[in-house]
Amino acid sequence: MTNPRDLARSIGHQVSQSIGRAISEAQRHRPLPADLLESDEAYLAVVDAPGATASDVAVRVTDGRIEVQIDRFREFREGFETVFPGRALALDGSVELPPGADIDTDDATARLTDHGTLEIEIPKVERGTDVPIDAGDADETAADDESGFESIDDGDDDSGATGADAATDGDDAGEKSDD
Repeated sequence: MTNPRDLARSIGHQVSQSIGRAISEAQRHRPLPADLLESDEAYLAVVDAPGATASDVAVRVTDGRIEVQIDRFREFREGFETVFPGRALALDGSVELPPGADIDTDDATARLTDHGTLEIEIPKVERGTDVPIDAGDADETAADDESGFESIDDGDDDSGATGADAATDGDDAGEKSDD
Protein backbone atom coordinates (compact mmCIF):
# COMPACT_ATOMS: atom_id res chain seq x y z
CA MET A 1 0.00 0.00 0.00
CA THR A 2 1.18 3.51 -0.84
CA ASN A 3 2.07 5.94 1.89
CA PRO A 4 -0.56 8.78 1.97
CA ARG A 5 2.19 11.38 2.10
CA ASP A 6 3.88 10.02 -1.01
CA LEU A 7 0.52 9.86 -2.77
CA ALA A 8 -0.22 13.50 -1.86
CA ARG A 9 3.22 14.57 -3.13
CA SER A 10 2.75 12.67 -6.37
CA ILE A 11 -0.68 14.20 -6.94
CA GLY A 12 0.67 17.65 -6.04
CA HIS A 13 3.56 17.18 -8.46
CA GLN A 14 1.23 16.15 -11.31
CA VAL A 15 -1.11 19.06 -10.59
CA SER A 16 1.83 21.48 -10.54
CA GLN A 17 3.08 20.18 -13.89
CA SER A 18 -0.39 20.46 -15.41
CA ILE A 19 -0.84 23.99 -14.11
CA GLY A 20 2.65 24.93 -15.30
CA ARG A 21 1.92 23.62 -18.79
CA ALA A 22 -1.41 25.50 -18.86
CA ILE A 23 0.26 28.76 -17.77
CA SER A 24 3.04 28.26 -20.30
CA GLU A 25 0.48 27.67 -23.07
CA ALA A 26 -1.53 30.73 -21.98
CA GLN A 27 1.61 32.87 -22.13
CA ARG A 28 2.29 31.59 -25.61
CA HIS A 29 -1.08 32.81 -26.88
CA ARG A 30 -0.98 36.11 -25.03
CA PRO A 31 -0.18 39.16 -27.16
CA LEU A 32 3.52 39.77 -27.39
CA PRO A 33 4.38 42.79 -25.23
CA ALA A 34 6.11 45.36 -27.41
CA ASP A 35 6.74 49.08 -27.73
CA LEU A 36 6.61 50.76 -31.13
CA LEU A 37 8.60 53.97 -31.50
CA GLU A 38 8.80 56.29 -34.49
CA SER A 39 11.37 58.80 -35.70
CA ASP A 40 11.53 60.81 -38.92
CA GLU A 41 13.65 58.07 -40.49
CA ALA A 42 12.39 54.75 -39.07
CA TYR A 43 10.16 52.67 -36.81
CA LEU A 44 11.65 50.79 -33.85
CA ALA A 45 9.85 47.86 -32.23
CA VAL A 46 11.17 46.79 -28.82
CA VAL A 47 10.12 43.31 -27.67
CA ASP A 48 10.94 41.51 -24.42
CA ALA A 49 12.94 38.37 -25.24
CA PRO A 50 14.55 37.25 -21.97
CA GLY A 51 16.81 34.26 -22.26
CA ALA A 52 16.61 34.17 -26.06
CA THR A 53 19.59 33.84 -28.35
CA ALA A 54 19.77 34.96 -31.97
CA SER A 55 19.12 31.39 -33.13
CA ASP A 56 15.91 31.32 -31.03
CA VAL A 57 14.37 34.33 -32.79
CA ALA A 58 12.68 34.73 -36.17
CA VAL A 59 11.47 38.13 -37.43
CA ARG A 60 9.40 38.75 -40.55
CA VAL A 61 8.09 42.10 -41.79
CA THR A 62 4.99 41.93 -44.02
CA ASP A 63 1.84 43.89 -44.80
CA GLY A 64 2.15 46.58 -42.16
CA ARG A 65 3.18 44.29 -39.33
CA ILE A 66 6.26 42.86 -37.70
CA GLU A 67 5.89 39.17 -36.86
CA VAL A 68 8.11 37.78 -34.12
CA GLN A 69 8.57 34.15 -33.11
CA ILE A 70 10.78 33.20 -30.18
CA ASP A 71 11.45 29.52 -29.41
CA ARG A 72 13.67 29.36 -26.36
CA PHE A 73 15.37 26.31 -24.96
CA ARG A 74 14.87 25.52 -21.29
CA GLU A 75 18.21 24.79 -19.70
CA PHE A 76 18.50 21.70 -17.57
CA ARG A 77 20.23 22.14 -14.26
CA GLU A 78 22.31 19.23 -13.11
CA GLY A 79 20.93 17.72 -9.95
CA PHE A 80 17.54 19.47 -10.33
CA GLU A 81 14.21 18.40 -11.69
CA THR A 82 11.59 20.80 -13.05
CA VAL A 83 8.68 20.82 -10.63
CA PHE A 84 6.72 23.75 -12.03
CA PRO A 85 7.42 24.73 -15.67
CA GLY A 86 5.91 28.19 -15.56
CA ARG A 87 7.90 30.02 -18.25
CA ALA A 88 6.75 29.80 -21.82
CA LEU A 89 9.41 28.50 -24.15
CA ALA A 90 7.67 29.81 -27.26
CA LEU A 91 6.49 33.39 -27.66
CA ASP A 92 4.75 34.43 -30.85
CA GLY A 93 3.16 37.69 -31.77
CA SER A 94 3.13 40.68 -34.01
CA VAL A 95 3.50 44.42 -33.79
CA GLU A 96 1.16 46.47 -35.97
CA LEU A 97 2.66 49.42 -37.81
CA PRO A 98 0.57 52.58 -38.23
CA PRO A 99 -1.86 52.56 -41.16
CA GLY A 100 -0.15 53.77 -44.32
CA ALA A 101 3.37 53.24 -42.95
CA ASP A 102 5.69 53.25 -45.94
CA ILE A 103 8.69 51.12 -44.96
CA ASP A 104 11.83 49.70 -46.53
CA THR A 105 11.76 46.02 -45.54
CA ASP A 106 15.05 45.29 -47.35
CA ASP A 107 17.02 47.45 -44.92
CA ALA A 108 15.29 46.27 -41.72
CA THR A 109 17.59 45.15 -38.89
CA ALA A 110 17.07 43.23 -35.65
CA ARG A 111 19.36 42.75 -32.68
CA LEU A 112 19.20 41.22 -29.22
CA THR A 113 20.50 43.42 -26.43
CA ASP A 114 22.47 42.22 -23.42
CA HIS A 115 19.50 42.92 -21.15
CA GLY A 116 17.04 40.64 -22.99
CA THR A 117 15.20 42.83 -25.46
CA LEU A 118 14.83 42.44 -29.19
CA GLU A 119 15.07 45.69 -31.16
CA ILE A 120 13.72 45.70 -34.72
CA GLU A 121 14.41 48.82 -36.76
CA ILE A 122 12.64 49.37 -40.07
CA PRO A 123 13.59 52.44 -42.13
CA LYS A 124 10.86 54.54 -43.67
CA VAL A 125 10.80 54.95 -47.43
CA GLU A 126 11.76 58.47 -48.37
CA ARG A 127 8.98 59.91 -50.49
CA GLY A 128 9.44 62.97 -52.61
CA THR A 129 12.61 64.35 -54.06
CA ASP A 130 14.08 67.81 -53.83
CA VAL A 131 14.05 69.24 -57.34
CA PRO A 132 16.80 71.74 -58.20
CA ILE A 133 15.57 74.98 -59.78
CA ASP A 134 17.28 76.02 -63.02
CA ALA A 135 17.39 79.81 -62.81
CA GLY A 136 18.44 80.38 -66.44
CA ASP A 137 18.03 84.09 -67.44
CA ALA A 138 16.02 84.90 -64.33
CA ASP A 139 19.24 85.54 -62.40
CA GLU A 140 20.24 88.43 -64.71
CA THR A 141 16.80 90.08 -64.59
CA ALA A 142 16.55 89.74 -60.82
CA ALA A 143 19.99 91.29 -60.38
CA ASP A 144 18.73 94.55 -61.95
CA ASP A 145 16.22 95.06 -59.15
CA GLU A 146 17.41 95.10 -55.53
CA SER A 147 14.16 93.56 -54.30
CA GLY A 148 14.70 90.50 -56.44
CA PHE A 149 11.39 91.01 -58.26
CA GLU A 150 11.04 91.88 -61.95
CA SER A 151 9.21 95.10 -62.76
CA ILE A 152 5.96 94.59 -64.60
CA ASP A 153 5.36 96.47 -67.85
CA ASP A 154 1.84 97.94 -67.79
CA GLY A 155 1.83 98.79 -71.49
CA ASP A 156 2.24 102.62 -71.15
CA ASP A 157 5.21 104.01 -72.99
CA ASP A 158 5.84 106.88 -70.59
CA SER A 159 9.29 105.71 -69.51
CA GLY A 160 8.17 104.27 -66.20
CA ALA A 161 6.28 107.32 -64.91
CA THR A 162 3.54 106.44 -62.45
CA GLY A 163 -0.08 107.55 -62.85
CA ALA A 164 0.30 110.92 -61.03
CA ASP A 165 3.61 111.69 -62.76
CA ALA A 166 2.16 110.84 -66.17
CA ALA A 167 -0.80 113.18 -65.66
CA THR A 168 1.50 116.03 -64.62
CA ASP A 169 3.86 115.38 -67.52
CA GLY A 170 0.92 115.48 -69.91
CA ASP A 171 -0.36 118.78 -68.45
CA ASP A 172 3.10 120.34 -68.66
CA ALA A 173 3.41 119.28 -72.27
CA GLY A 174 0.04 120.82 -73.09
CA GLU A 175 0.94 124.16 -71.47
CA LYS A 176 4.21 124.41 -73.37
CA SER A 177 2.53 123.96 -76.73
CA ASP A 178 0.21 126.94 -76.09
CA ASP A 179 3.13 129.35 -75.62
